[in-house]
Amino acid sequence: MSHAHPPLDLAAHFAAMPPVAAMAITVLDNTGDGVLRLHAPLALHVNDKGCAFGGSLGSLMTLAGWGLATRAIGAAGIAADVFVADSDVRYLAALYDDLQAEARFAEGTDVAAVVARLRGGSRARFVVDACVRLPDGGVAASGQARFVAVPRR
Repeated sequence: MSHAHPPLDLAAHFAAMPPVAAMAITVLDNTGDGVLRLHAPLALHVNDKGCAFGGSLGSLMTLAGWGLATRAIGAAGIAADVFVADSDVRYLAALYDDLQAEARFAEGTDVAAVVARLRGGSRARFVVDACVRLPDGGVAASGQARFVAVPRR
């Protein structure tokens, strides 16, 4: 599928936001499986117990969801601002390794319908599922967030 616009440079977007730049996030290659993966070093996100700080886990999952949506909307040739509306995070296990978040559109999300609403000048809402993996592939934290996209005028 060819796109009218080059893919959004998420790394540059993240670098332009000081609190996000401080997280030292690396955008991992999108493997074409509909999942966006982000990495952050444990050394910058460690808490007093030597494991990953819960706030960093939640933030990285939110940023992965935001990046997934912003990229998908941009690839459709639409200029829109994406905002997180709310999120629900579950902390399941301590993570003593680098953080790797992954985000995907929630099951049943019709991305084409989101794009159509934005093309029509309306805002669109959608849900993203995310998690932070343990080194063995298990889940340290999981979350679901609702986002809203607003077409730029």
